[in-house]
Amino acid sequence: MSRHIPTINTARITLRAMRPSDFDRYAEIWAMPEVIRFTGGAPRSRDLCWQKFLANAGLWQMTGFGQWAVEEHGSKRMIGQVGFFYGARGMGQDFDSVPEAGWVLVPDVHGKGIGREAAEAAHDWFDRVITGPLTCMIEPVHKVSLGMAERLGYAPVRSAEYMGGPVELLLRKSPPQA
Repeated sequence: MSRHIPTINTARITLRAMRPSDFDRYAEIWAMPEVIRFTGGAPRSRDLCWQKFLANAGLWQMTGFGQWAVEEHGSKRMIGQVGFFYGARGMGQDFDSVPEAGWVLVPDVHGKGIGREAAEAAHDWFDRVITGPLTCMIEPVHKVSLGMAERLGYAPVRSAEYMGGPVELLLRKSPPQA
């Protein structure tokens, strides 16, 4: 079974399939202290990065969705990733059985609205092609991501603990109404 990974263009970025040539950049991003600060706090080892990188390709094959590389127009550099996955985090059936959304961007593009642009484009695609509820998990101190989740239509479900720290579990039952 082969699944096509769509390419999505916005005003400033392209969401595209990750390529083998992206791996070094992917590993570099997941070693940045500013990136991992709100995703467990520890840089990912190169071997864990490889496992996650391959798992993303498998997600597209098995579920029809996954994470895109976020590529900046002009420079063509990979500046992060955005999309959906099943985390199987052991957070309960109400969370683990629903696809989870995630977004990560390199620090030098923070505060420019690119994260919102990427997340909105990914969610628009999900709403057209896959449909259904989505979850996300965000550390309560990460106010920027909590704000973005709210704008995307997520509402708090409950607080929990993950990897030794507090997290908020959020659910998006349907797209927000304009």
